[in-house]
Amino acid sequence: MNEGHGRALRIACIVSLGGFLFGFDASVISGVITFIVPRFGLSDLQLGLVVGAPTLAGMIAALTAAPLADRIGRRPVLLILAALYTVSAVASALAPSYEVLVAARFLGGLAFASLGIAPMYIGEIAPAKRRGFMVSVNQMNIMIGFSVAYFANYFMLEASQSSATWVAALGIDAHAWRWMLGVEAIPALVWFLFLLRVPESPRYLVLRERVSEARDVLASIRPASVIREELKEIQLSVGDAATRRYHPRELLHPSLRLCLMVGFLVAIAQQVTGINAIYFYAPSIFEQSGVGTNAAFAQATLIGIINIVATAIAMVLIDRMGRRPLLLFGLVGIILSTALVGYGFQQASYELRESTIAALELPVDRAPLEELAGMRFDSDLEFKRAMTEAIGADAMRAHSAVLIQAAIEVDARLVLAGILGFVFSFALSLGPVMWVLFSEIFPNRVRGLAMGVTGFANSLSSFLVQFIFPWELSNLGIAMTFFIFSAAGLLFLVPLARLLPETRGHSLEAVEALFSGRRNAGQPVPEIRP
Repeated sequence: MNEGHGRALRIACIVSLGGFLFGFDASVISGVITFIVPRFGLSDLQLGLVVGAPTLAGMIAALTAAPLADRIGRRPVLLILAALYTVSAVASALAPSYEVLVAARFLGGLAFASLGIAPMYIGEIAPAKRRGFMVSVNQMNIMIGFSVAYFANYFMLEASQSSATWVAALGIDAHAWRWMLGVEAIPALVWFLFLLRVPESPRYLVLRERVSEARDVLASIRPASVIREELKEIQLSVGDAATRRYHPRELLHPSLRLCLMVGFLVAIAQQVTGINAIYFYAPSIFEQSGVGTNAAFAQATLIGIINIVATAIAMVLIDRMGRRPLLLFGLVGIILSTALVGYGFQQASYELRESTIAALELPVDRAPLEELAGMRFDSDLEFKRAMTEAIGADAMRAHSAVLIQAAIEVDARLVLAGILGFVFSFALSLGPVMWVLFSEIFPNRVRGLAMGVTGFANSLSSFLVQFIFPWELSNLGIAMTFFIFSAAGLLFLVPLARLLPETRGHSLEAVEALFSGRRNAGQPVPEIRP
């Protein structure tokens, strides 16, 4: 790798710290749920709103951040997002009420625009043959963020149960969940400071007719022999975009039909297959399989490890094997894995024994529970209904995890294997491939606008999954919920297999020609040399 490409990679690593913050912010709430449900007396939908508030804000950010990046630049927008992450983390940690917590997390969700802006920026500075790898650095940071959050949650939980003097002095024993949320402010501030050292995107500079500045940036990240040709290619692609104001109806142009169709399919498929239900509710799901709270937090750390391993494999393969085979192979794995989880929970049964009831340390009347001793339930729905009738809805909401752990008989290893298989398949495919595709399939002149609308679809799908997941568990059962995720994967596999072309190794301008010239999805993809 020459010095220019090495600097481009270093810049990509800095910018992709936004992915780390997204991953941390997204998964840290999974450890907080156990504490805030009884603390604020949350209903299923209130819990769904706390978890989904950032993604709800992300829908707004998806529509505004990318066009804003076209107007004021990629770098200024990234700095704004870093500031939002910092303020949100502090406000969430100090939240005195459910409403303030939702508002603070909503504020942080505006920074979720980093999911689109960071890959956009990286894709615009990366050389064509290394673009898949460099954009995947952002996905790797997302996975590292997920992993660090799971480990941080586990550490805070263990520390809160310790009698160490420093734990009491810092208030971790009484406010572990606040520390889980607040520690994010540290990497957010670090990212803000690092962003002050990165240049503006050369493609944005050409878009603003600042060609000499674009040439200087290219000179710092490319060999001298290719700068003139690449600058000329960018200028031809941008055309008169610098003097035109693009209207949303521009996206209706026939030449954009295929790239938008692929973009929407991938954006929605990434979320409706249920990945954020896993990321945001991991300990709660593991508790449903009968392991204790501490064990559930410990198992959640496996998700982070699997994420990192699979993403590393994807980074190696994405510029060798290509985007298309990785995505389709991983989607098949997602379908099979979620079906396996559903099957595992479908085979579960629930029964409270007298000895188990006697050992429960719950502030509830045991007499109604003792009347249910020895009764066997074939689904979590039947068991939860019986428990709700026995001890009341509020008590069941506060203590459902303990009661399920005490009663369930399930092959926990089968469930764990299915969940980890799902995470591995996702991190190998839909996770990194979507953002690589988004950074390259949309033409330069409308990239911000196109990434905005497809990012909105992704955020909307994500919010709906997060918001209704607690309701699904209560009303459809955990087995049916995962069968729905599996069916959703199958629904998207067929059109993606038919429509998605391979973009590996092509320049952004060549990819634009590929998508705009391929009128019939049934025709073979033309060979385009980068």
